[in-house]
Amino acid sequence: MIATRVLRMQPTHALRLQPTAMLGMRATKPMFRPVPKEEHSAHTISQRIRQLKKVPPELIPLGVVLAVALAAGCYSLINKLFSDKTLRLTRSNRSETFR
Repeated sequence: MIATRVLRMQPTHALRLQPTAMLGMRATKPMFRPVPKEEHSAHTISQRIRQLKKVPPELIPLGVVLAVALAAGCYSLINKLFSDKTLRLTRSNRSETFR
């Protein structure tokens, strides 16, 4: 009995699909003023160095820590590549690897 009631239900007025009006494609309006130049478009090195003064002082310790970590990582990598004699940097025998 419940199944037949469900089958007899009609969609409510709010659920009926209404056709939408066709919207035409319109071209964008032309820009009458030129696009502003980027702030960093053609700066010289001295101008870029002067802009380092704008860096907030809270970020300077973070930059120092990152620089030290990067230097330590590079040192560790180079030291490992040059001092570890068991590390193979090239294939020893290619014919054995494909068997």
